[in-house]
Amino acid sequence: MNIEQRIQAAMERHFNEVMTESTPPTLKAAMRHALFPGGARIRPQLYMAVAMVSGEDAPLITDAGAVALELMHSASLVHDDMPCFDDAQLRRGKTTVHVEFSEPIALLTGDALIVMAYQVLINQSTKKAISRKHANRLLEMMHVLSQGVGAPSGIVAGQAWECESKVDLWKYQRAKTGSLFTAATCMGAIAAGAKPDPWRELGESLGDAYQIADDIRDVIGHVELIGKPVGQDAEHGRPSAAQVLGLEGANKEFQRLIENAARSVPDCAGRHILREMIYKESERLVPQPEYERYLQMVKVNPQRVEKAI
Repeated sequence: MNIEQRIQAAMERHFNEVMTESTPPTLKAAMRHALFPGGARIRPQLYMAVAMVSGEDAPLITDAGAVALELMHSASLVHDDMPCFDDAQLRRGKTTVHVEFSEPIALLTGDALIVMAYQVLINQSTKKAISRKHANRLLEMMHVLSQGVGAPSGIVAGQAWECESKVDLWKYQRAKTGSLFTAATCMGAIAAGAKPDPWRELGESLGDAYQIADDIRDVIGHVELIGKPVGQDAEHGRPSAAQVLGLEGANKEFQRLIENAARSVPDCAGRHILREMIYKESERLVPQPEYERYLQMVKVNPQRVEKAI
């Protein structure tokens, strides 16, 4: 079973464990719609890879952490897509939760997914097979997850920056995207009983790279490529790296961050595997042929890039 299959199996297992017959059917269906089949699941993949190269010794804890991270990420997407923010119609190639089920259900779905993330970790801590040492790891993981999601600098803070009249781009992006990547690498180390601090820079660099990639894709992409609407930053007046640095400047910064992420992987048995994973993911995020194609198109129609950024 590879990492993707393992995450999928863990998601199904924990979802079915928490969702009982007493769950309102529409809410349960909306939560499943938000979670499955899912996107790239890169945050739990990164987390699990860190746990494995750090000497994973408690697979059930590793699985629970992966699920909790994906639940938090999915919750943020459900809320981000709602009419009060992006009013997006598509996510991961299918209709968004508020379009499919209604705005009230979407709001409750996001809330339920956040709570479920903690339910998964708490439920795991009560298992008879979990020792006190491993239970303490789960408690530390909850603390790190909370930092990656709440105020002052987690996902919620990142979303709140969009409501301010004056925004520091890098503080905004570090909170909106980077915070959960940092949580993923640190939680992965904790799940394996390792120190989290050596893994922090990897999470920060990748988080920054992902947000810049999202800004670039919002300009050069199309719905079929990224599975959601494009041109959202310009439409909603949000700050973006493409706007501040220019498209080519943003691409250079993305490449720099990817290189920094690869260099920052601590010395461990699977260092080369993690580095390969980072480079492979960078090509998925910003396909350079797609980027070059867009630049060539802009030479023919310069007004397009002006409208996009």
